[in-house]
Amino acid sequence: MKNNTDTEGERLNKYISNTGYCSRRKADELIFMGLVKVNDKVVDSPGYRVKRTDRVNVEGTKLRHVQKQYILLNKTKDAISTVSDERDRKTVIDLIEGACEEKVYPVGRLDRNTTGLLILTNDGELANHLSHPSGEVRKVYKARLDKPLAYDDLKKVRKGIMLEDGFAQVDEIEYSSKDGDDSIVLTLHSGKNRIVRRIFEALEYKVKALDRVGYAGLTLHHLPRGAWRYLTPEEVRKLKAS
Repeated sequence: MKNNTDTEGERLNKYISNTGYCSRRKADELIFMGLVKVNDKVVDSPGYRVKRTDRVNVEGTKLRHVQKQYILLNKTKDAISTVSDERDRKTVIDLIEGACEEKVYPVGRLDRNTTGLLILTNDGELANHLSHPSGEVRKVYKARLDKPLAYDDLKKVRKGIMLEDGFAQVDEIEYSSKDGDDSIVLTLHSGKNRIVRRIFEALEYKVKALDRVGYAGLTLHHLPRGAWRYLTPEEVRKLKAS
């Protein structure tokens, strides 16, 4: 089908991605392969404008437009950052029960024993943007150690720590102004697995409690542990622009 010139509606590749069927790049491939139909006719242009009244079919599957959901959760300890768990343990989806009819997914993960800020959404494009290493999302953590952090060790963390999978660099690290020298606040962009815990383990400290208090400019802002709220349109806009 020839691409329409109407500016109304949403680009076909974006529409497919927004339904959660696949990524936008994969949608482009399917479109070029002739596997996408709009109103029962093959469309070979990713830029084709889809209207809400159009019927879109991909590889024999009828797609439906879904409402985008953006949820900020203050994760509790012991909740698993997955949609389901084969051992029937509590998940972050259990914590937001009743929030929406759409299926949402956590953006990235927090360890089971790590608490704090977690975003859940069905916007695959935003999730990929925030999770991709090139995005360099700013994360702020508060860690409580098993003993006071020596100032010499704090300076070592500031300079960077060599771990088994490469150099770990933080943006900022300070003692918590409200607590003792065993409570540390640090900011970083790294997406390495268990990065905060491993930094301190490399210096022979154990992290007794870890709380993510900031992510991509968002904060918990007095949101109680285990509680959630919807992101505002302005917050979503800033996340997409970050």
